[in-house]
Amino acid sequence: MRRRPASRLLVLDPKGRLLLFRFVHTEGAMAGNAHWATPGGGVEAGESFEQAAVRELREEVGLDIEHPGPQVGKRVFPLGLPDGEVVEADERFFIVKAKDCEVLDEERTPQEQRVIVEHRWWTMAELRSTNETVWPKNIADMLRDAFAG
Repeated sequence: MRRRPASRLLVLDPKGRLLLFRFVHTEGAMAGNAHWATPGGGVEAGESFEQAAVRELREEVGLDIEHPGPQVGKRVFPLGLPDGEVVEADERFFIVKAKDCEVLDEERTPQEQRVIVEHRWWTMAELRSTNETVWPKNIADMLRDAFAG
């Protein structure tokens, strides 16, 4: 199984709410699937996880930073891609504190433009009580642990 390294961003606004995107797949192997997830994506050739985090934040959120800060979480799991390939995802998480709540999408790829249908800032209480699909499932605990340490 091919390994797919990726960087994910836990973007918090000044009120401590977490930015999540709603992904809705209407074609391909993932047609009919919908979920909420953090901004982020695959590490490109020659990039570090930190460099990919900076690039993905700019592309998907429109936020420019120099460095994402320390890694606060990691998960490795089998992931089905939109084309049907199953890869071993190696995701690293970074916390970014945004100064405002404006999300810009001008630099998203055509694929991202198709599948990211909305964004929302979630409180920790909302994350813990939602019946919607949110990835990763333990995202509220990941944030709690990052600030406890």
